[in-house]
Amino acid sequence: MEIEFDLTKSVDENAGTYFNLSKKAKKKLEGAKKALKESEGKLEKLRKEEDKFWAEEARKQSKKESKKEWYEKFHWFISSEGFLCIGGKDATSNEIVIKKHLEKEDLVFHTDMAGSPFFVIKNGQEAGETTLDETAQAVAVYSKAWKLGHGSADVFYVKPEQVTKEAQSGEYLQKGSFMIRGKTTYIHPKLEYTIGLVEEKIIGGPVTAVKTKTNNYLVIISGREKKSSLAKKIKSKLKGGDLDDIIKFLPAGGGEIKKN
Repeated sequence: MEIEFDLTKSVDENAGTYFNLSKKAKKKLEGAKKALKESEGKLEKLRKEEDKFWAEEARKQSKKESKKEWYEKFHWFISSEGFLCIGGKDATSNEIVIKKHLEKEDLVFHTDMAGSPFFVIKNGQEAGETTLDETAQAVAVYSKAWKLGHGSADVFYVKPEQVTKEAQSGEYLQKGSFMIRGKTTYIHPKLEYTIGLVEEKIIGGPVTAVKTKTNNYLVIISGREKKSSLAKKIKSKLKGGDLDDIIKFLPAGGGEIKKN
């Protein structure tokens, strides 16, 4: 280590100069240590935030990749009696519901209004009145009656053998349409639907069906609020759930949350 002396100054003056320099260096070192400690603190905070971000992203990705049940691509709900009820969302899915998933033990629900969904209760011929009423309500809600602001609708049900794609002579059946032959039984449900949250999963259906699975639910009625804004309100009030899943369960047309 080399030390330079100013020969024009005394030994004490040279020593004083180096003492002052050492004090300044010590202050700089303390400042550098403090800045380093603060930087390390900020870095640790950023690392924790990054870990939290990636954990949330992994959770979201895991949810997206989780296996969906086959019926979740349709309108669906599980009745309060435990029966699976599925319905078409459009002409194509109406065709699939009837042609691919209808079996002889089921029941078929529809309305006289054009464009209404076909709903099927799996093993529906064993279902009780509660499930029949719930399915009729689902059909009514997803029909044009909701868009028109009706308070109720006329829904009928038949057995599978009464549903056919064979049109009468001179008639043509469009995609998603079927002929109904024989006696029909009508139900007149009121138009309201329920969105609920079970753990982190959104479910939908008639009140009687949803409330058997969760106490955290909201009743929706026909209204003027758009699906996107209504879905955001529902998510906020339920304190959870995926926004896209809420929108999937909401009927086409405006709606609003029913006041208690």
